[in-house]
Amino acid sequence: MGERAERVVAVVGFESAELLDIACVTTGLALANALADPGTPYRVRVLAPGGAPVRCGTGLTLAGVESLERTKGPLDTLVVSGGLGVERFAADPRLVAHVRRLSRESRRVASVCTGAAVLAAAGLLDGRRATTHWQFAPHLARGYPEVRVDPAPLWIRDGNVYTSAGITSALDLTLAFIEEDHGPEPARQVARHLVVHMQRPGDQSQMSVFTAAPAPREDTVRVLASYIAAHPNEDLSTPALAARAGMTPRHLARLFTRCLGEPPGRYVRAVRTETAAQLLLSSALPVASVAVRCGFGTPEALRKAFLDRYGVSPSRYRDEARTPSG
Repeated sequence: MGERAERVVAVVGFESAELLDIACVTTGLALANALADPGTPYRVRVLAPGGAPVRCGTGLTLAGVESLERTKGPLDTLVVSGGLGVERFAADPRLVAHVRRLSRESRRVASVCTGAAVLAAAGLLDGRRATTHWQFAPHLARGYPEVRVDPAPLWIRDGNVYTSAGITSALDLTLAFIEEDHGPEPARQVARHLVVHMQRPGDQSQMSVFTAAPAPREDTVRVLASYIAAHPNEDLSTPALAARAGMTPRHLARLFTRCLGEPPGRYVRAVRTETAAQLLLSSALPVASVAVRCGFGTPEALRKAFLDRYGVSPSRYRDEARTPSG
């Protein structure tokens, strides 16, 4: 009997790489092998310059590492991790040349987080749309003007090149790989085992009104922001919120703009839209019911808010969450 076919996935690490960038990929694929018994299992190899153990930015060290320079294709997938040491790696022409060489011997190529800088240095992102951690995006755009940097999505596919956003978005990308290779059920099994959402669409925003804005130091705004998040279907007009806070609508608008960067109406709409997105992914409620629960009233109003924020309709947003490889 011949040897069972395998999908060889090489994950590139380096000094001060981010451990989660590597682990999200390696653990996700290992679970696909263990839980779903795919017809063509993954064989994951961690590569590093000289085959030296990878001392990650957290201080933990990964052993059992293979030499980047000595590795040869063909590979199914080449993934470059990110981390604090990525710029040293990207500035080394010899190491970048090996990534470029392996990319030619790979079916698909990907980066996690700031690892996009390595793909960019290798010329693999020239003329392509790519993403990275939102904080690193301006730096990547300045350093590589030929790359069309989009800091918003969780991950992007452009041809056979994939780039993902910050750290744990590597898990979203890995789930997308599993579905692309083996279908939705193995990906769902892995997501359930990892206790994560199945799966966030690639075009979902990295940033959220629930996490992006700093906690308002103004007590009134902090209390109202909590109230808005907990009661999206109530009357959240500026006059109603101002009455709840015991101030004029004009003063409330000034406070919101100073503390949250936008007036109350726009903030409420963003909260309602993100709450609707969570309901669409976590429930089987019809779109019309989601619209009512989140304070939009009608599916048409919800649709407009989704198109403005995510660029897709609520129905397509839900569908893409179930078929991320699309």
